[in-house]
Amino acid sequence: MFFFDYTYLIILPAFIFALWASARVNSTFKKYSKVYCPSGYTAAMAARTVLDKNGLYHVRIEHIAGNLTDHYDPRENVIRLSDSVYNSCSAAAIGVACHEAGHAVQHAENYLPIKIRQALVPITNIGSQIGIWLFFLGVLFAAFSETFVFIAYIGVALFSFTALFQLVTLPTEYNASSRAMKAIRQTGILDETSQNAAKKVLNAAALTYVAALAVSVSQLLRLLLILMRIGGNRRND
Repeated sequence: MFFFDYTYLIILPAFIFALWASARVNSTFKKYSKVYCPSGYTAAMAARTVLDKNGLYHVRIEHIAGNLTDHYDPRENVIRLSDSVYNSCSAAAIGVACHEAGHAVQHAENYLPIKIRQALVPITNIGSQIGIWLFFLGVLFAAFSETFVFIAYIGVALFSFTALFQLVTLPTEYNASSRAMKAIRQTGILDETSQNAAKKVLNAAALTYVAALAVSVSQLLRLLLILMRIGGNRRND
């Protein structure tokens, strides 16, 4: 019965916010992809400049298929830039590429939030995959034994690491963007007008991480509310 009840109202605003944030980052990137770098830098060249400025000559830059699939892989020391970014000379693409270079610098400097995020990855993967199934199992058989209610709470506890991971991700992403903009200004890759364009793209991208946190927290609250309601029903029986 918990699949279709009022508790879904808790997560609905967060999901709407997440959809809006996703649409906003795509529309903002598209808009500022028309603002070009006056110095003629491509996004890959800009990222290389930021990396070299910080002594990260060993970090490679590769082209990857897709749209805004850009990321830094610390295991292989490589920044992968998407079709819409790699060879683009737009302020939007340069902002994204320098943001990924900012992540590489964070790893090189052992930036604390990113170390915490890395440490959370294994348990977050377990929590997101196993936690929700333990919750469903516990709720399904809660009427038979208090043990199953306890199992459901273990599932929620594991799932809560997803929200914690998203919380730690926020300062990591904002800091990478801050590093990117600082490097762009210091190296003169973009002029003032195109700097503002790059900053707007990065700000829009940051909202997607805020939305992800909101979704995780609202889902966690919903699960807890369901368990509280089940506990109340058991006490009344």
